[in-house]
Amino acid sequence: MPDPTLATLATPALVVDRTALDHNIATMGGRWPGAALRPHVKAFKSTALAARLVEAGHRGFCCATTREVEGLAAAGLGDDLLLANEVVDPTRLRRLAALVADGTAKITVAVDSDETIRAAAHAGLREVLIDVNVGLPRCGCDPDTAGVLADRARAARLEVRGVMGYEGHVVGVADRAERDAGVAASMALLVGAHERVGGDIVSGGGTGTWDDNTWVTELQAGSFTLMDTAYAALGLPFRPALFVLGTVVSVNAAGGWAVADVGLKALGMDHGNPKIDEAAVWFCSDEHVTFAPRPGSALADRGVAVGDRVRVWPAHIDPTVSQHEALHVVEQDGAGAVAADAVVVDEWAVDLRNW
Repeated sequence: MPDPTLATLATPALVVDRTALDHNIATMGGRWPGAALRPHVKAFKSTALAARLVEAGHRGFCCATTREVEGLAAAGLGDDLLLANEVVDPTRLRRLAALVADGTAKITVAVDSDETIRAAAHAGLREVLIDVNVGLPRCGCDPDTAGVLADRARAARLEVRGVMGYEGHVVGVADRAERDAGVAASMALLVGAHERVGGDIVSGGGTGTWDDNTWVTELQAGSFTLMDTAYAALGLPFRPALFVLGTVVSVNAAGGWAVADVGLKALGMDHGNPKIDEAAVWFCSDEHVTFAPRPGSALADRGVAVGDRVRVWPAHIDPTVSQHEALHVVEQDGAGAVAADAVVVDEWAVDLRNW
């Protein structure tokens, strides 16, 4: 059987431009080499892609779920795994502790309360970071209580490796000066908490603050690998490396619109509509995206027909990837583009989905 091409893939299908991915990994690694980068696997959810990051020298990973931790460990990528999320499920935590006990993985978990400290200690885990709220109304303790929590964690025989805090409320701010100021304010809180907590690690940051967060000792970025339209709007040096390939299934010539088979069940929509080159996206429904060629564009000139393929660029990659089973890998041609009939050179399982 010949290798599949973009022209023969069943749609909707996730497609990764490996040339752009490698550029993104090299660009980030130039600023955050080796252990200074702790890639967040929630963005891409694939041990195969994680292995490429290991090849680039990044052997520690950030995880959002115990499933991600266990999957990385099973793939032999458990050198230094951080569960950057509060978990109190004793069964899941005991499974992680078993991986530590048998030498399969080194695992650190985030804690932000007496309850999460007890859960980690009772499960048999031994290393934690104190999660500090630095402005995003989500998890994390008050900066002023971080030292007290660290003392309680040590009293529970846990090793406190340091602190973490995520300035997620500012990573997407479009105005650079405003973003810089927001990062500085958040990191002042985190650094102050670290002075009270101790430990070697100050962990935080993300793709949107990759070049203005100079306070953390390790950057928790993940979206830079594949990128999405929300981050692309910030003018970052990372290239779009992921799109959802769709097929046009209906055309309304009189109304001027077309419909492709990439809808809500194939996309993360919390950051807004996806984009289609040379087209205006009208809306997404369960299985469909309705779009219209932009007047005067090449797409409008040549027209859209049933059976045509379109590239749908997601606004948020994390929930988009989680809705698919595989990443279909292609490479750019000599002109620096991915051809419409590009050969699929690899297929990477999205094997870190679920919880």
